[in-house]
Amino acid sequence: MLNVIDLDDEYNKHKISTCKQGTCLVPKPKFTYDDWRYNNTARLYCCDAQRKLAKEVIANLDTVCKLSTESVKSNRDETNHCLDDRIKEIENCKQELLRIRGELQLEIDALQTYKTRLVDSLKSLKSNALETCNKCLVAREHRIGIDLVSDSVEKELREECEGIRRAESLISETLEKMDEQLRRLKATQYFIDRDLEDKENNLRIDRFNTTLKETSLNLSIYHGSSALNASSISIEEWELQTKENIDSSAKEMLNAKKFRSQIELILKQIMDDLKKKKIATDNAFRQRIDETKAIKEKLELEHSEIMRQADEMTRNITRLEKLIAEKEGYIALAHTRLGNRCQRPGLELTRDNVEKSLINEVSNLRQMVAQLQQTLFEAQASLRFLLKMQMQLEEDINIKTNSIKIDEVHCMTMRQSIDYRIL
Repeated sequence: MLNVIDLDDEYNKHKISTCKQGTCLVPKPKFTYDDWRYNNTARLYCCDAQRKLAKEVIANLDTVCKLSTESVKSNRDETNHCLDDRIKEIENCKQELLRIRGELQLEIDALQTYKTRLVDSLKSLKSNALETCNKCLVAREHRIGIDLVSDSVEKELREECEGIRRAESLISETLEKMDEQLRRLKATQYFIDRDLEDKENNLRIDRFNTTLKETSLNLSIYHGSSALNASSISIEEWELQTKENIDSSAKEMLNAKKFRSQIELILKQIMDDLKKKKIATDNAFRQRIDETKAIKEKLELEHSEIMRQADEMTRNITRLEKLIAEKEGYIALAHTRLGNRCQRPGLELTRDNVEKSLINEVSNLRQMVAQLQQTLFEAQASLRFLLKMQMQLEEDINIKTNSIKIDEVHCMTMRQSIDYRIL
């Protein structure tokens, strides 16, 4: 390319050199004809070259604009497609998390129901079964006399109380495990909720991004020096975190279902054992009641027989007393006759057959009265023993009646409220 002479530059150079030499007048520069023709030719050449270059730039500009427009649209469409895919992926993941969360909530509700059952069972054992058994033990302490005995009923009642206490301890331990399982489920649900909240926010942002266009208002360009890409978590890590939440939830739900099955078995085992204890205690009560009733009936029969014999003995004693009184009349008669015959005079006071007969009569009467008196004493002693035995029998019958009332009326009535069943 030809170099075009710049006249102003030459003039300025000439002016500066002249001033340095001390000359005040600065003459205008003079160029040759060749310089003038060369400068014009060069100027025309440069203009032609610039026009050609501008033409090429304009041609390239159309191509670049077309390509850039297509590229921008392609990039935007690809981004929109990625956004749609990402939104679908997040929505699918969200739906899965919502399903897991629903199952978690159902499992939590189920465990809460089982917890209520355990609490109700524990209250029932404490306020009903154990209290009733203790009341029965206290009531049976009011037995009196020989019936205040440590029998099979007391043994079964104490064993039933001990079984109830063991059941209470087992239920309390199960409730502690239940609380821990609920805590773990709720902790898992908390992480699921946080994940759902993050995904909902992500969906809100990406859905909003899908509504934006290059012509939308409030668009801005970032002019910061640091990179705008703030993402530091890879898609693999994102998927792994969600998978861990889902797997953890599934694991906890599986543990909860197994635990609920264990609770069913525990409750069934507890109630079956307590039912066996109750049946054994009730059978002991019935056996003891039947045994006491049988003894009471025998005592009542014996009491009737004793009363009959006492009445008969009383009649015999009355008859003996009457006989003794009659014999005393005969003795008095014989004594009177002997006394009268002692008034016989002289030789008439002889030991004749009459005197011998009177003496024998008196002797026989005395022996007979003595024998009757001895029989009377024995009868009176026997009557005293019969009356004493009658009182003892009446006391024993009252004792047995009291025992039957305690066992059959009080205890068995109270035990009807005991219901060992799975709530």
